[in-house]
Amino acid sequence: MAFPKNSFLLLFVLICSLSLNAWAKVDMTMEESVEVYLGDSAGIPCQYVFSEQPRAFMIQWFVRNPSSSSRERIYYGDNAQQIVDDGTDFTGRITVSNVGDKEGVLLTIQDVQLTDEREFFCQVNGMAAGNGEGKTHLRVFDPPMAPVIEGVHAGISVTNELPSKIASCEARNGFPRPNITWYRGISPLTPTHGQINVVILVTRESSGFYTVQSELQYKVAKEDKDVLFSCEVSYYVPGAVRTAESKGINITVHYPTTVVELWKESPQGLVKEGDTVEIRCQGDGNPPPPFTFNREQEQETALEASDDTLVLREVTRGDSGVYQCRSLDLDTYEEVMGDVQLIVHYLDPALVVPKDSEIMFKGESLTATCNALSSLETFTVWFKNGQQVGTGHMLFLQDATYDTAGEYVCEVTVPSLPGLHTSGSVHIIVQGAPQMKDADREVEMEEGAGKWVNLSCEAHAHPLPTISWTVTGSQSWREVLTSATEHSTISLVSVKVTSDITAFCNATNEMGTEAKSFSISISAIPMVTSTAPYSPAEGNGVIIVVVIICILLLAVLASVLYFLHKKGKITCGRSGKQEITKENPNKDGIVVEMKTDTKTEEAVLLKGVSGDKNGPSNQYMDLRK
Repeated sequence: MAFPKNSFLLLFVLICSLSLNAWAKVDMTMEESVEVYLGDSAGIPCQYVFSEQPRAFMIQWFVRNPSSSSRERIYYGDNAQQIVDDGTDFTGRITVSNVGDKEGVLLTIQDVQLTDEREFFCQVNGMAAGNGEGKTHLRVFDPPMAPVIEGVHAGISVTNELPSKIASCEARNGFPRPNITWYRGISPLTPTHGQINVVILVTRESSGFYTVQSELQYKVAKEDKDVLFSCEVSYYVPGAVRTAESKGINITVHYPTTVVELWKESPQGLVKEGDTVEIRCQGDGNPPPPFTFNREQEQETALEASDDTLVLREVTRGDSGVYQCRSLDLDTYEEVMGDVQLIVHYLDPALVVPKDSEIMFKGESLTATCNALSSLETFTVWFKNGQQVGTGHMLFLQDATYDTAGEYVCEVTVPSLPGLHTSGSVHIIVQGAPQMKDADREVEMEEGAGKWVNLSCEAHAHPLPTISWTVTGSQSWREVLTSATEHSTISLVSVKVTSDITAFCNATNEMGTEAKSFSISISAIPMVTSTAPYSPAEGNGVIIVVVIICILLLAVLASVLYFLHKKGKITCGRSGKQEITKENPNKDGIVVEMKTDTKTEEAVLLKGVSGDKNGPSNQYMDLRK
């Protein structure tokens, strides 16, 4: 084949040009990816090095379309101009600048959007100096919202054969797509056949964000009733991976009852007759099964109860025994039983021997017993007139006297159960001849003639004695008082002293007689006593006290008047006024007027200390005499 002459020339130029380009070279340096938060600014550097210095070169930036593999130019620049292409997604948001003292440029993208996550191409053309191209993948990140977990409200039975849904977790509006991991306590859960299933639903929102929903299906066991389940979302951020954990939730686990416990709720401690007893039943299943109560010896008879509580009111010893509680699990139809023993303690009424009352003769001995049947150990104390006289269930009365007579009360208590107590009593009667105090010696007295003397006698005996008096030496006497108590008789007589008197008090009953004598002699010194016989409204004691007080007052008054006589003169008139004077020494004296409110009282005349004898009336007396 023949070629034109000019064709050889063109071919030579082409070969020379290709040879020159083959020797020219451009080294491109770009990062594989650049990561940035949504809304921030992203910088993509493009560095290049020519093997020989070009006379002119141009730089172009391209971006790959997300819907196709085609590329779109967004920037052009050379030695003369720099142009940002119009009509692209980056118009108005990008700038290109030099990179320091190095050969290269920096593409800056403002307000990065999710759609900006693409491949960016940097193309350098140095003509004869060569050309080159590099690319960087821009990655955009936005963390999702905190995960929201929601548990299943209904109970989940351990008898379910397949895993059941127990909770769901959602992480909204994240980019790129977040991941969800489930935890049981602090242990992560991984799908396991027949035990754990995880169902994930990923939604791409119109805004470009991802929403991830995860459902945990789990085969529960009884041990899961106290365990917290949670979910954790993991997501990417520039240069790292972060996590956020949800709150923990507890699920309701239904499991059959395997153990039933029965116990006495109240009263605390020992139970006595009359108490109200509450017996409670509790099983370890959930939900609690219905309970049935019965006594061990009457298993076919159900006792009336309220839910898990059996109430026994005013129990007696007959309520003692073993009580049972039964539960029937509706899932497994298995019956579980628990029991408790109830002991009702008692204390029977006290039985006292001798019963009611007992007659003893003086000098005799008696043993009284007090017994009360009880389910616990008892303690017995004997009392008489409120005073403790013995302990133990036996009381020994020896060498009985009239002081032995009376009511004896035994009180029986249970130290270990203070609420139990009872009592009984016996009345002791001591029978014998009359007995009087100081009957073996004669009572001697002195009294003024014409005065009345009161004599008394008290005799103890059973049966009650009668008292009679024998008086010699006086015709004027009379019995003014006779009274009787349960164990004694009292008699009181008034005797007028006219001469020496002998009186006898005689106490008599079926068992014998006791006598007491009184001897009254006439006193040589007149004594101030009553001239009237004894009245129950008055007494010798009152008269004696009045007489003593009067004598003491008179002695004090006489001492005062004598002292005043030595110091001066004092005159007292009827009006009660006192006059002290020195002009009339011849009339030096003291006159005392004593007034009374009743006509029956008389003025007491005192010994005078003045020479004057005259006075207004017989109520005045010269104090010097």
